[in-house]
Amino acid sequence: MFRFPKSLSKVLRTQRKISKLFEVKVRAPRRKAVRTTNAIFEMTSKFGSNPGRLLMKSFAAQDLLPKSPLVVVLHGCRQTPESFDAASGITRLAKARGFAVLFPQQTASNNPHRCFNWFRPSAVARDRGELLSIKQMIAHACSKHRCNRSRVFIVGLSAGGAMAAALVANYPDTFAGAAFVAGMPVGSARDALSALGAMNRGATAPSSGWGSNVTGLSDLKRSYPPISVWQGTLDTVVNPKNADAMLEQWLQASNVDPLIQRTETKSWGTRRTWGAKGSNPIVSYSIKGMGHGFPVKRTSRKSSGAGDPYVLAAGVSAPLELMHLWGI
Repeated sequence: MFRFPKSLSKVLRTQRKISKLFEVKVRAPRRKAVRTTNAIFEMTSKFGSNPGRLLMKSFAAQDLLPKSPLVVVLHGCRQTPESFDAASGITRLAKARGFAVLFPQQTASNNPHRCFNWFRPSAVARDRGELLSIKQMIAHACSKHRCNRSRVFIVGLSAGGAMAAALVANYPDTFAGAAFVAGMPVGSARDALSALGAMNRGATAPSSGWGSNVTGLSDLKRSYPPISVWQGTLDTVVNPKNADAMLEQWLQASNVDPLIQRTETKSWGTRRTWGAKGSNPIVSYSIKGMGHGFPVKRTSRKSSGAGDPYVLAAGVSAPLELMHLWGI
């Protein structure tokens, strides 16, 4: 009978244990599926070397004008571009406001829960892995849809939010604006086990401060785009402490005084803004009573978002608010 060496068997047991922990952590709450009208996405197989082995999907209306913006949307674990879009209405906004949308998609062969691998250094290193695959998709989409390369925006949820943050940290000149929803700070984990610990308890800052994980990626002095950080106060998947860590990270990286802020109390929660007028602001959205997900303001039962349990009813609409922040 063939037997694994003890050390290898222990490694395999640990991997299975981590996989089960992720299964529990990102398990979707049960919700009755409702058929929704999806946009027809274009699937592109040849867009570059694709070292991260991701799928590229995109949407652009037939009458899209040249030099239109491009919005990159990174889904969370267990989501697909189709489910995320049907519940959030992003492509409906794209038709109405005239922009193209890029939907990178994770595969089960890369991650069994279809999470972007934001916690693997090889996946988020500059010009490597999943990070490079998404950068290649952006370049291809801009060329194909004749988008304005100076008006590329990115938003990500959960693992997608963490991956979006890694993209902005490595390629800040690519983006004109970014939003991280229930995401994680750049450099907050190095493997699946440390990722789970950081998600549960809140990530531990390095001795040099969170900003060093961003500024340390290059010796060049960089300017970062306007950034917004979104978090539900009742999120049990990603501890809200991580939103505070992300804010600290980007305030430090952008050399913005954290003590100079404007605070607005809203019916849905609290909005805080840092940065002088004319500068690239950093904005925080703390959404009272919301769990783990992407906030969309509901106007009718038909827009309930059923079918994607990570798009949640809230008093504020992230898609509409981002359109305002980004000037689209």
